[in-house]
Amino acid sequence: MPELSITIGGKSFEVACQPGEEEFLHSAAAMLDAEAMPVVEQMGRMTDSRMLLMAGLMLADRMAGADEELRRLRAQLAELEARPAPAPERIEVPVIPAGVKEALAELAARAEAMAERVEERARA
Repeated sequence: MPELSITIGGKSFEVACQPGEEEFLHSAAAMLDAEAMPVVEQMGRMTDSRMLLMAGLMLADRMAGADEELRRLRAQLAELEARPAPAPERIEVPVIPAGVKEALAELAARAEAMAERVEERARA
């Protein structure tokens, strides 16, 4: 079982952990140390147990706030997921009126007829 030295509130502690959990332990110790340092700076000299208690309570308070925020966000997410999907937007694409299509077809036929006449005259 690996033994690590961690520092919390300026004091070193020797702790053991399961193999592979060393990084997690260092991370947890850093979080606890971040809470302990202001306590030590504000209150001065105190026993290890009191310093750890105060830092633990401050960290627990922070975690309780995070848990409450997580519950609120999960409830908000559930509410959003329960809403019916919005109706699809209707997008109107302009359509060429039938009269315009007919007029274009007639113009194309007249242009082809004129081209044929030009070709006939050119051959003659």
